[in-house]
Amino acid sequence: MTAVKQIEASARAQVGKGAARAVRRQGLTPAVIYGGGAAPEAIALDANKTRLMIYGGHFLTTLFEISVAGKTQRVIPRDYQLDPVKDFPIHVDFLRVAKGQTVTVEIPIHVFGQDASPGVKNGGSVQLVEHALEITVEPENIPEAFEVSVAGLEIGDTVEASAITLPRGAKLTIGADATIVTIVPPMAEEVEEAPVAEAAPAAEAKPKA
Repeated sequence: MTAVKQIEASARAQVGKGAARAVRRQGLTPAVIYGGGAAPEAIALDANKTRLMIYGGHFLTTLFEISVAGKTQRVIPRDYQLDPVKDFPIHVDFLRVAKGQTVTVEIPIHVFGQDASPGVKNGGSVQLVEHALEITVEPENIPEAFEVSVAGLEIGDTVEASAITLPRGAKLTIGADATIVTIVPPMAEEVEEAPVAEAAPAAEAKPKA
């Protein structure tokens, strides 16, 4: 399960595009905390630390405790925007979460056991039908990834969502019989090149009259 991480933030008195640009010029990232039956709260985060958190992976499935002026709130990121040119964060949305509340998140699928798959040894390859599974789960129980073994699988065998071990209280948002991984046969041999048609013989020159 993902650990709860701590973030220090400052309150923002002004909102809007102009105010957000001014915040970014100070080396900060504008953000907002919403939900939980309370009014949205505009905050600012350290831009460098925010960038590291986003690019460190699992950002949207990590539970955070944000401290603003001595007040701590438990949140989970719901969205973020990056500058289209420089790839630095320009805004982050956080959702307040209370104990016992569930959230919907996408969990990546990691495959292992390829070296013990007869299908892979015979030239087949692993095809991820679903790269991630969406589940509803309490934030404290969010897993970093789902590990799926293909050991023992032959060409044509599949793994269904029902094979996933879910965290306590979690539910899939897709059917348990949905295929998530399959072993596909090797690609067909390259089609032999068609023989090049022989050039027609040059017409004989007609004798002059």
